[in-house]
Amino acid sequence: MTSHLYSMLKTRCTPRQVKRVDYEMKPKAGFLSLAEELLFYILSLLPCRDILRCTSVCKALRQTYISSSRLQYIVELNGQHLLPMPNTGDLAPVSQRLQLLRDRAHAWFKFDLYSFKTISIPNIPYGHETFFTDGHFYFWDNMENSATIIPVLPKPSQQIIKRKWSPEALCVVPHSINRNVFIDPGQNLIAVLYYVDDEPETLYIDLRALDSGGIHPRAAGRTLFLSDLLENDDDDLVETTGTSLKGCGRHIALRRVYVISVEDEDGEGISREYILQLQIWDWQHSTTSCSVLSDVMRYPAVGSTDFCFLENNRLLVVIEDLKLYSIEDMSQAPQLLACFLPPLLLSNMQCLFPMDDIEHSAQLQMQARKTMHTPDPTNQLLCLIASDLVFVISTRIFFDLDGVAVATPIPWNQWGPSNTRVLEHPDPFRFKIHVRGNRVLQSFEASAGSIQYKLRLMDFSPLAVMNRRGLGRVVKEPSTIDIAGSFGSSVVSLTTSLPYVEVVSDRRFHKLQNIWLERDRIYLLNTVWEYTVIHGSVRDLTGLTRRLEAIDL
Repeated sequence: MTSHLYSMLKTRCTPRQVKRVDYEMKPKAGFLSLAEELLFYILSLLPCRDILRCTSVCKALRQTYISSSRLQYIVELNGQHLLPMPNTGDLAPVSQRLQLLRDRAHAWFKFDLYSFKTISIPNIPYGHETFFTDGHFYFWDNMENSATIIPVLPKPSQQIIKRKWSPEALCVVPHSINRNVFIDPGQNLIAVLYYVDDEPETLYIDLRALDSGGIHPRAAGRTLFLSDLLENDDDDLVETTGTSLKGCGRHIALRRVYVISVEDEDGEGISREYILQLQIWDWQHSTTSCSVLSDVMRYPAVGSTDFCFLENNRLLVVIEDLKLYSIEDMSQAPQLLACFLPPLLLSNMQCLFPMDDIEHSAQLQMQARKTMHTPDPTNQLLCLIASDLVFVISTRIFFDLDGVAVATPIPWNQWGPSNTRVLEHPDPFRFKIHVRGNRVLQSFEASAGSIQYKLRLMDFSPLAVMNRRGLGRVVKEPSTIDIAGSFGSSVVSLTTSLPYVEVVSDRRFHKLQNIWLERDRIYLLNTVWEYTVIHGSVRDLTGLTRRLEAIDL
């Protein structure tokens, strides 16, 4: 036991830490005769799983663990993939913080969807994109070129922003037409992608403060300028077919898909080439950018592309495969770190990875929320929606890159099965899903062929089995989904085994327009069917209303 623990220390601790332990052990009769404070120090250097493994095979170490609230707190934070906040000042005793952390984790397994608060929201036409971030609900009406943001049950220390922009107010540039809107309440930022009507392929990004509408005080300038497109002849027709705008901290990124149409030499046909361009700005320091990716799309008809920030300096781009880039040096193009091959050709892709919990600095988080811990950005969940499936992926694979050769793509069977759980998600317009930290919320048919839906919550954190306290269903065994191959190829069987605990609510819904997970709440944008009773028991559908429901945990 002692030699096993010592070997773990040598592989997981710094040489200085190993030297101290080695020095303390030499004059003693044995490892277990060390002072309890030193045993605690040694165990605290180990990862959560190794601490629990050591305490499960040695009674003395088990007693050290049970008698130390601080050691249990370290394990609880690690097991929920959280990081302690530094310099938090006078806090509650460790034992109280430990119990609070466990109780909050347990609350997710007994969530009650029947107990909710209704928040008044404007009428939202069905099909419009809706968003929830940093305690605010917002949507952009791309038909009317208007946007609305409202606070939802704000906390006393939270900055409150409530505004509605008309087409003229959303972008003040004359004769401009808006393509996308990105809003970050945590940074008091609104970014609007637009073009001027006589130059539809020349795009700009307008930056303003959410509360005042003026120039953002931390922005390098009012407008972000795009780089030129790939070289093409003047006679070629260039048309932008899709755009999306995302941000994380000091970075804003624009995904742009455009097609270049070239007339054949004989004049009898037109060839088309689809290009993906991704440009990233450090909007607080420059209005231009050299951080640009361009790639030819080989299968534009099969599906879309998407991207997401994994932290302030890493970017994941999904096109035919999953490419991980470093954007730490903004003076050059993003640098490829690794390439992960998917198990099949993916289509209709969407990346879900909310960043508002971890994108702001620790000091801002601490001042605003007095929080004692924050999510570990290297140990979260990413949801990749593609091909009627959801790939729930542990982000640890994108940070544990020791021994990974940049030039060699990593096959699915080396990274996917043990770090992923694949779920069926046949129609993103009917079925909704959201991810936050290590939890996933998904809607599904109440029964085969039903027009009603239910919700299930899945917790993928290592300590979910302990914190559920008998609630929910533990899923450790691998699951297999058979997928029909593309273009007549054979069936592909996907077997994945990322473990989780599942809780299913018995409440039924007719239609959910969207769902969100927050730190301590669930939000549902619910469509309620209104009936009028006629002739006794016969009901006549008279209308639909949409309401935002908040479920506290």
